[in-house]
Amino acid sequence: MNFDISQLSEAGLDIQTGMGYTGGEEKYISALQRFFRSSESNKEKMVSYLSSDDLESFSITVHALKSNSKMIGAMELSSMFEALELASKNKDGAAVETGLSKTMEEYERILKVLEPLGEMDTFRASDEIGAQEAKETADALLEALDDFDDDLAGELVKKMSGYPFRITQREKLKSAAENISQFMYEEAAELIREIYPCIE
Repeated sequence: MNFDISQLSEAGLDIQTGMGYTGGEEKYISALQRFFRSSESNKEKMVSYLSSDDLESFSITVHALKSNSKMIGAMELSSMFEALELASKNKDGAAVETGLSKTMEEYERILKVLEPLGEMDTFRASDEIGAQEAKETADALLEALDDFDDDLAGELVKKMSGYPFRITQREKLKSAAENISQFMYEEAAELIREIYPCIE
């Protein structure tokens, strides 16, 4: 992979925060590539929802973009999407229109920096797992928790961390791992059940 992530700092991305959220350099690069590749679909959704005056669906889309921007260390962009989310939740169409133009400028600026990643072959971290494997791992993890098998549960929760979860789910998985280490199996299982629907 011929992509120097240090150039992202010059573009205003907080690389350390991004790697902290995603779990290291390889997963960070994978997240950056997914962020770029989902951009056209996200832009189309926003335009479609606004043209049909569907502020509720627009709010859901910008909420996801807020989280995804934060996850790659685009903190300013994340704040801008958050402002759009609040305005759309408050049904404030004027504030949405006012904020959208500057937000899209910043979004396009970040996407331009990530363009070389988007054109490369799909990059996956060495320990990254797909949705099917993540679901199978989650099922096995719930069984291990039911059997009070903390060694196996610990291994499986580590394997699950290879799935590219969003920030909220990643934090829940981390809490589940802490619960397992403290023999709080029911609490850990509850968190895994909450995460499960987000594997897609």
